[in-house]
Amino acid sequence: MKEKILIVDDQFGIRILLNEVFQKEGYQTFQAANGVQALEIVKTHDPDLVLLDMKIPGMDGIEILKRMKVLDPDIRVIIMTAYGELDMIQEAKDLGAITHFAKPFDIDDIRAAVRKHIPQKTN
Repeated sequence: MKEKILIVDDQFGIRILLNEVFQKEGYQTFQAANGVQALEIVKTHDPDLVLLDMKIPGMDGIEILKRMKVLDPDIRVIIMTAYGELDMIQEAKDLGAITHFAKPFDIDDIRAAVRKHIPQKTN
């Protein structure tokens, strides 16, 4: 079974880029443009890893992360932010985010982090 990655970002271009990269890597990918979509995907598809942007209109990344952790306390989340807001990054890590990337990010760095942090399925 393929590992599942949820990409949560309000920027269409970033979602498409990450989607293409991780589909080519052999992952099953899901995309969400906002928190409501993201939480619905977490409920219905139980992703192995979430790439979560912190600055999303409506429900911000911290609130999305909090709600994801209620649905699945063990969910693995990597946060992405275009802003050097250290307090937000620290709060996300305190809530259980495993690492973070500043935008613009190096795609190879994100690819390596996903490989490192996604649970390996055994058949």
